[in-house]
Amino acid sequence: MEEFIENFYEILEDTDTSEINQNTEYKNLDEWDSMTSLMLIAMVDEKYGKQIIGKDIEESLTLENLYVRIQSK
Repeated sequence: MEEFIENFYEILEDTDTSEINQNTEYKNLDEWDSMTSLMLIAMVDEKYGKQIIGKDIEESLTLENLYVRIQSK
């Protein structure tokens, strides 16, 4: 989970690391937009070799929820 959070942080440009943890409701971050969503999909593919879609992102509330979803793929 810690590595996933670090990888997630790398796709952000303006968010302070102290705001990112497993309970972060990432879609509520000021920086979150459709481009960030696409970067997340690409990061998961590159770093984890797994495919997620918009529905996976839509249905996950926190980073932990998303991580569990990715691990189950």
